[in-house]
Amino acid sequence: MKNKANLKLDWCSYEAAKYAVMNWHYSKAMPRSKLVKVGVWENDKFIGAILFGLGANPNLSMAWKLKNTEVCELVRVALNKHKTPVTRMIAISIKMLRKLCPGIKLIVSYADRNQGHQGIIYKAGNWQQDKVSYDEMYLFKGKKIHPKTISDRYGTRSIPWLRKNIDPTVKKIKSLGKIRYVYDLRQKH
Repeated sequence: MKNKANLKLDWCSYEAAKYAVMNWHYSKAMPRSKLVKVGVWENDKFIGAILFGLGANPNLSMAWKLKNTEVCELVRVALNKHKTPVTRMIAISIKMLRKLCPGIKLIVSYADRNQGHQGIIYKAGNWQQDKVSYDEMYLFKGKKIHPKTISDRYGTRSIPWLRKNIDPTVKKIKSLGKIRYVYDLRQKH
């Protein structure tokens, strides 16, 4: 029999969520939108955070003919080592989100194939695969960086400007893409 952990999910502070993201999420970046922050504890030890927000696409809700206030994105699952299945943690956090924001009708999240993710936690949680997007990335100072991160940092995505002012070797590269998953709260799961 598996060694079960005493799991607790509760609201957490921005600082706690940021700690989790900076230490346990591959992006090492906090989303800039307003966030719903759910902290995760096992055996009274803080092991991470699950964050919901508006995401990077301000027009995301239009794909489903919904209002911006009716769609959110699961923007980060930032966890340290844990015993509880991630799908259970996400399911509990969704129940908390529904109580806090009863107008939410749809949750969207992305599995970043550039990070080797295929969306196993979403498939296991009965999310529906929606589509695959193929963004271009920037090879910037030797690292793959999303174009939004570049424009947030430097106010432009202009390759000539970036080469002249920041990194003479910067270039656009093809991305493996992201798989978009949808959890429709209007349907029974």
